[in-house]
Amino acid sequence: MTKHSKSDNQGLVLANEDHRVRTGAVRRESTRRKLLSAAVEVFAAKGPDAASIDDFLAAAGVARGTFYNYFKTTSELLDAVTSELSDEVIARIEVCVGAIDNPIERVLTGCLLYTQVAIKHPAWGAFITRTGIRGGASGRLTDVYLPRDLARAREQGIAQFTNVRAARDLLIGAIRQSVETVLSGAASAEHPREVMQLALAALRVARPTIRQLNEKPLPEIEVPDGLKSLEASSRAHAG
Repeated sequence: MTKHSKSDNQGLVLANEDHRVRTGAVRRESTRRKLLSAAVEVFAAKGPDAASIDDFLAAAGVARGTFYNYFKTTSELLDAVTSELSDEVIARIEVCVGAIDNPIERVLTGCLLYTQVAIKHPAWGAFITRTGIRGGASGRLTDVYLPRDLARAREQGIAQFTNVRAARDLLIGAIRQSVETVLSGAASAEHPREVMQLALAALRVARPTIRQLNEKPLPEIEVPDGLKSLEASSRAHAG
């Protein structure tokens, strides 16, 4: 009969505890992702103000106590969705446009990539058009990246406008409305590109520059893991 030493038994106990910890962490992350995915769908359908905790419980299939283990309020859940999913999207876009020298090309490419992701992932696209491009990483989009590149484009004489904030608002409105138009079925997926051409013309970017930029293909962007989870959840609910 094989005898185990005290150190062997301790090692077995630690291994079992480690397994339980890892399993618990995976389960908690899975539940949190389920809540975030449900939140996207509920906020997209009802908006940020009309949604109730009961709506999220029904959509995620979890108990009220489970919800409160992760979020204290619906506003906190909205902030988490906006921040975490937008963080992933904006980070991937910034990597794609970071190597582009022309600031107005960065603006156009970043805006088009954002609309592309929203259209390819309609649950998230509906979420951002209903709740607005706000909070978290979207704050970096509207308050850091766009103003930065718009100001540089103006300084370099590539665009001519008087107010960076007004230019930023013009582009944010173009992103949101063009995504909503495509998702409603009223226009094709090329619609955002046409809208952005008009926006650049309003910023007094030279027509030859707009034509040249419009002919360039968009860089490939890897789909963030958070949107993959959301897409899988949406398909499961649809089935």
